[in-house]
Amino acid sequence: MSAALADVWFYHLTRQPLERVLPPLLEKSIERGWRAVVQAGSEEKMRALDDHLWTYSEESFVAHATPGDGNPAAQSVYLTTSGENPNGSRIRFFVDGAQVEAPGGYDRTILIFDGNDEDRLDAARAQWKRLKGEGHTLQYWQQTDSGGWEKKA
Repeated sequence: MSAALADVWFYHLTRQPLERVLPPLLEKSIERGWRAVVQAGSEEKMRALDDHLWTYSEESFVAHATPGDGNPAAQSVYLTTSGENPNGSRIRFFVDGAQVEAPGGYDRTILIFDGNDEDRLDAARAQWKRLKGEGHTLQYWQQTDSGGWEKKA
């Protein structure tokens, strides 16, 4: 069992892709004064998100760092493929099949998964079962037709 129990929220994508959903979630985290870490399941996805967060909107971008960038401790958002937390993050996002490990120590842990991908859906179910068995508090949010979120569990 993890040293500290955590609140873990599962975000089930059904209508919009991760690239559309993640930037507003990061912006909301920053508005709350939280630093965030985004842990991707692959180096390729981390690099794609790195590019995307700079260019996803003509009006806005999410400043961030990745491994190898200077001074990650000063960044509000840090992208990684490992369990590091160099910016003192309060919220951690797991995307692209990243496994939720040691979710304690964060105000919130969020697993975002593509419900249209059967393998990702099965993996999320397995993580739900494991984390529930470890005693973590879980919430399940599903995307609505309009792109919002509805709490299902």
